[in-house]
Amino acid sequence: MGKPQTGKSRVTAAPPKAGNKKQQTRKTSTKSAKQVKRVRVKNANKSSKVKQQANRSLANKTTSRKPLGGTVFYLASGHGGPDPGAIGRYGRYLLPEDEYAYDVTIRLSQILKQQGATVYMMVQDPDDGIRNEAVLKLDKDEVAYPNLRIPLNQTARLNQTTTAVNRLHARHRESYQRLITIHVDSRSQGQTIDVFFYHHERSAAGRRLAEHIHRRFKTNYRRYQPARSYSGNVTTRSSLYVVRNSHPPTVFIELGNIQNRQDQRRFLLASNRQALASWMAQGILDDYRSRKGQ
Repeated sequence: MGKPQTGKSRVTAAPPKAGNKKQQTRKTSTKSAKQVKRVRVKNANKSSKVKQQANRSLANKTTSRKPLGGTVFYLASGHGGPDPGAIGRYGRYLLPEDEYAYDVTIRLSQILKQQGATVYMMVQDPDDGIRNEAVLKLDKDEVAYPNLRIPLNQTARLNQTTTAVNRLHARHRESYQRLITIHVDSRSQGQTIDVFFYHHERSAAGRRLAEHIHRRFKTNYRRYQPARSYSGNVTTRSSLYVVRNSHPPTVFIELGNIQNRQDQRRFLLASNRQALASWMAQGILDDYRSRKGQ
């Protein structure tokens, strides 16, 4: 019989089960896959951001290459919503000032945007874009920028416009900014008038813009209607609420007498409404080019 063993007994660890290795391998593989996925997502996000920045940069370069790139315009057609403004008559049809002023304004907006400008329509109609009908249907669904009900009270309505314009003006402080408000006048039926322009007496920039647009009208009338004289002019009208209270240089434009049969042709024909917008845009571009960098 052998001698009994003395001292500390040695304990031999049991070998790991075969399944444990597989579990460890799976855990390592899962961890690695998650890390790879995170890296891929991170890289994808970086790539997306780079693409977005490149697209923005390209868009800015493209805009800056356009004639009016970097400029900001506030376009306000007269009246709207519950107030149609002056009402002319053409046979059995009614001619509402706000509808014709709006159509010329939205045409001007389109031209300015095509030339790279940022344009804010201070009166907007959700249903009406550019219309080519002679008689434009009266409705009352226009809203004020950005999407506000237009009040019936005149002072409240004008204050609504100037408040919105002045807030936006502060946002674009470093840009060339102009406000253009477009109306149709109402005078005695027998009085024929031409397109004319108002500005604030202390606004040199407003006067220059009005004069540039006015000059284009005179040039184009001589070219396209040499047999007629053009009597439109540029004058001060500092008492007008929008002219007096708006921060950007402002030009107030009257398109003619909505009661006069001869003047009505200026509004009824879609081609004439387009010409009005085009001539305004030409004058605006002239003004910007003359004042660029100032």
